Amino acid sequence: MRAWADRKGDWNTNLLVLGDFNIDRLGNPLYEAFVSTGLWPPAELSGIPRTIFDNDKTKHFYDQIAWFMDVEAAQPKSLLTGLTYTGHAGSFDYIPHVFPGLTKVDVSWRISDHYPLWVEFATT
Repeated sequence: MRAWADRKGDWNTNLLVLGDFNIDRLGNPLYEAFVSTGLWPPAELSGIPRTIFDNDKTKHFYDQIAWFMDVEAAQPKSLLTGLTYTGHAGSFDYIPHVFPGLTKVDVSWRISDHYPLWVEFATT
């Protein structure tokens, strides 16, 4: 993906990567592989719940939203064109809004147990 993001003059100037990467925790080998090519997941996502079963003792980092950064520059610089990350990101707890009266386990058999993630960009 990094080579694709680096192609100049292509339609893929703004390449965002998002999905379930099965990253267990910050610093594990999958996380290190994820960020080793310059992918940058915003820090604001690191402490938020990712699944309906997350709590203070069990946190997951499976789902990520990231984009490429020039990490070799003196100040790391986003490679996104026309978009500036605002520093706002989070997850959406849908449990209070769907299947009222069901337990989290019952809900997990009807819909994904992963919370949707979001990040906010401003256009420049």
